Amino acid sequence: MRIAMLSPIAWRTPPRHYGPWESIVSLITEGLVALGHQITLFATADSETKGVLHAVCPKGYEEDANILPKVWECLHISELFDQAEEFDIIHNHFDFLPLTYTGQTNTPMVTTIHGFSSHGILPVYEKYNGKTFYVSISDADRAAQLDYIKTVHHGINLEQFEFQPEPDEDYLLFFGRIHPDKGAREAIEIALGCNQKLIMAGIIQDQDYYDQFIEPHLISSKIDYIGSVGPNLRNQLLGNASTLLHPINFNEPFGLSVIESMACGTPVIAFNKGSMPELIEDGQNGFLVNNVAEAIAAVRQIKDIQRKNCRHHVEQHFTVERMVVDYIQVYEAILQSNKREDHRPWGYYKILADEAQYKVKEIIVYPGKRLSLQRHKRRSEHWLFMSGRGQITLGDKIITVVPGQSFDIPPGTLHRVANPHDEPIHFIEIQRGDYFGEDDIERLEDDYGRL
Repeated sequence: MRIAMLSPIAWRTPPRHYGPWESIVSLITEGLVALGHQITLFATADSETKGVLHAVCPKGYEEDANILPKVWECLHISELFDQAEEFDIIHNHFDFLPLTYTGQTNTPMVTTIHGFSSHGILPVYEKYNGKTFYVSISDADRAAQLDYIKTVHHGINLEQFEFQPEPDEDYLLFFGRIHPDKGAREAIEIALGCNQKLIMAGIIQDQDYYDQFIEPHLISSKIDYIGSVGPNLRNQLLGNASTLLHPINFNEPFGLSVIESMACGTPVIAFNKGSMPELIEDGQNGFLVNNVAEAIAAVRQIKDIQRKNCRHHVEQHFTVERMVVDYIQVYEAILQSNKREDHRPWGYYKILADEAQYKVKEIIVYPGKRLSLQRHKRRSEHWLFMSGRGQITLGDKIITVVPGQSFDIPPGTLHRVANPHDEPIHFIEIQRGDYFGEDDIERLEDDYGRL
């Protein structure tokens, strides 16, 4: 499959430290590439991928204040849709805005809804409901007004998370944005109530909240805020903690830090909201609680949790391999329900004119592909090559072609277009005759089993 993967541009893909959406996009992209799919990642120019990187925005706007978000978001999204016909499917991770571009293409699009920032954005999703496809990242985060093709829980690369049978240190950990939604204030209350050390890691997303509820506690030796951390320190922090505190104050669509913690063997105490019951088995790999008092009581029971159960739960349900397979099933279901005559294994075409006596197509042949060796009884063709270099078979001749050349193919003449190079071939095909149906094609050789 040829898939366009549309990542956000707040951060690099994959992110250097924070950037959960970009992280998931990277995991899906690299997983698909490893399975042989042709992925073009639309992301910031400093992003990294083993697929094809296509970028117009130099850096993430959260990493460079000179980048105006709305301007570069529009350029970023429109860049993909300008070439959308080249792909079998578009996978959108950019929230609701790309939905408004889908009228420009016949290429189907699936949107992973990473959460609703507010109910105010729902009208956009409702307008395109049934015209595009939606994936939820948890059953808890589904909107009743929308139809979904599947729920696909996030997965992680287990190689990035080392299982720690016993923590080397004894501390509680808060790992998330410093924001009221994430419960940073409540994490401090829990730690003070247990008289245990708390390490806090994450970006400050609400400065006033930090100044009022977090910073005053940092004079204590019990509370330590260390800022945002990268992958290596993340692995150490999660693995050496006795417990991850996740006292969220909103219905969280998913909690990556929850499964990352469990992958290291560290159980989680979370407020029972949103997707938490889908991630945590109460009493097996953590505890689901309703308030600070219950969380304090759960901390005292945390030694009852076997850390190997935490790792096993992630291995069974939240790996990147499982996530990628789930998305391949989504793609296949979409393509099966949206079979496109204009997309073929060798490329695709656009019909420019379709009249009784003639038909005009623009044809694109992918690098390394070729059409079947064929002939027609009831039509002639005229080819005009616009861009790319290739070879054509014309009768008993093989001819190297370059842009600007044109050729006539009379009825009954064997012909074929092949592209042995790295760039697509674009040519115009003008058909003349009294019948242009596919059953007028007589194939003598074909790479795709269509003889």
